[in-house]
Parts: sequence; C-alpha cells; structure tokens
Amino acid sequence: MIAIGSDHGGYDLKQKVIAHLEERGIECWDFGCSSKESCDYPVFGHDVAKAVASGACEKGIAICTTGIGISISANKVKGVRCALCADPLSARMTRLHNDANVLAIGAGIVGENLAMEIVDTFLNTAFSGEERHSRRVAMIEEDV
Repeated sequence: MIAIGSDHGGYDLKQKVIAHLEERGIECWDFGCSSKESCDYPVFGHDVAKAVASGACEKGIAICTTGIGISISANKVKGVRCALCADPLSARMTRLHNDANVLAIGAGIVGENLAMEIVDTFLNTAFSGEERHSRRVAMIEEDV
C-alpha cells in the first residue's frame, strides 16, 4: 500500500499518480487534499509520513507545488526519510543508498510524464542493503 497526499498545488498531479498506480495494480491510500481549494501542505505531508512510519503503508508519495514544503513536513516524522526528486536518477539513488521511504515531487517543477517515470523508478528500486549505506541510514535515524 502506498500513502499519497498533496496540497492544492499538487492536487492535479496527485490524481494522475493515483490513476497511474491503479493501472499498475498498486493500491494507494489517499490522505488528501480533496480539491484545488487552498490548504496547508504540512497536514498532508505529516499524514503520509505517519502512515509510512507506522507501517500502515510501505512507502509514500507527497506532492506540493515545489515539493520542498511537503518534504520538510514529512521529514519531521521519526522514521521517515523523504526525498525530493525531480529526476529518475535521484529517485533511483535515494532508494539504493538512503532507503528513502517517502518520495516528494514538485508538481510545478516536473511534468506529468517525468513524474510517472520518477514514481516508477522510486517504487521499483530496492535499497541496496550494502553495509556502508545501512550504516549511514542508521546514522540518519539517530537523535542528534
């Protein structure tokens, strides 16, 4: 199950990502928003992140206009490693090296076709599990 959420700036792209995931037979849990009416991205970033951190969802996708605000919000939730990606290589590398569990996308930054490629790459790439990357992920998770 994939958690997905957006603010009003990411609403249209979120709807397209949901349709794309459904076409691939991937279940998703839509945490909102439910329209293009102005709303607050932290609410939806937190909700997606909490669903992933709790184990209710395997991964998450969070979308706002730039992806910046919603990624910062998602990363406030302990156990979440949200990566803002604007290209497939970043999506691949953050899964391989950082075991990112939430993807943030800026709807105003990437177009629909590129967004679907980023989503597919993120979801289809497994964490490498290499010792150096596992060690670094553990360091990220430490309280500082």
